[in-house]
Amino acid sequence: MVTIAPEQHLQILHLEDSLADQDLVQRILHKAYPLSNVIPVDSLELFEELIAKKRFDIILADYRLNGFTALDAWQCVARSRHPLPFILVSGAIGEAAAVDAMRLGISDYLLKDDITRLPHVVARAMEVHQAKQEKEAAVAELAESQKRLVELTAHLQSSIENERASIAREIHDDIGGALTAVRFDVSWISRHAPDIEIQRHANAAVEMLQHAIGASQRIMMDLRPPVLEQGLVAAIRWLVSSFERRTGVPVRLSVSSEDMSVPQDIQVVAYRTTQEALTNITKYANATQVAIDLSDQENVLTLEIADNGCGIPSEDRNKPKAFGLKGLQERARIAGGWLDIGSQVGKGTCITLTVPLISSRPTDRDEVIDD
Repeated sequence: MVTIAPEQHLQILHLEDSLADQDLVQRILHKAYPLSNVIPVDSLELFEELIAKKRFDIILADYRLNGFTALDAWQCVARSRHPLPFILVSGAIGEAAAVDAMRLGISDYLLKDDITRLPHVVARAMEVHQAKQEKEAAVAELAESQKRLVELTAHLQSSIENERASIAREIHDDIGGALTAVRFDVSWISRHAPDIEIQRHANAAVEMLQHAIGASQRIMMDLRPPVLEQGLVAAIRWLVSSFERRTGVPVRLSVSSEDMSVPQDIQVVAYRTTQEALTNITKYANATQVAIDLSDQENVLTLEIADNGCGIPSEDRNKPKAFGLKGLQERARIAGGWLDIGSQVGKGTCITLTVPLISSRPTDRDEVIDD
């Protein structure tokens, strides 16, 4: 609660055209706050000049003045970024008019017949004003914090994708190349070894090396999908083909165009969304059918992935550590879009990614698929 100490230097602007009322207000306020400075003014022009040049803590105003009303003065105050507390001190205003004035943003009103309560009304108005300022500051700080969090998340996503690309290149260039070379050498040994037992071990080693090469290629594709260089549709088709081979679950894929013009950063978002959705279907859905619809109509990329599986219970979707779906939603938000998840237990799940294309701008995430 705001407490106004008697020694506090309050700067008070008093809009009043009655000299007697000006004197009465000054005496009452000086009695409660001896060091307060009450500046009387009786014209709208001088009022506007003073609030533009000086700093005040609070404004008091009669309702009806010579040629204007307190509402005209309030309009001048309300245009500022942080309007001052504004109190009507009048004997010529009804309760309905006072309530209407407060709806416009005026802090409070006091009848002149009850003028002795003015120090209390001033303290209360300043308390409300300070609470409002603190709330606005907290909201602004929260908004700034959220902005920084979004920027950090975008940077982390970009860093993760770039690191994935770097690891994938190393797997391809170093590990993949070394495994392939070893496989050729072991194959040569298998073909030329005079001992049957050596040939048997060499053939087993060749099989294991081939398995390792295949695993490294799958890991490389998961880390950095080079198929995206052929376009988003080709990349989605590759994911669908891999999913069908692994699970035996048929996928109906529908695309609006084989040659979609989609920024590379959004291609990565759509690819990762499809990848995560199909992974979740494999692990949890127990589905027998999957449908994927991909469209770039009306400058909006829409990706819908639906299955007829067991659905996601609401408590699972809201679990604090359900990072997979939350990560997809954050990816969509960073790209300027949104992700909707609809699910009914026993009836399947539908994930819909929507990203406007017309406002999309390339970011450093584009480096993900650049060599």
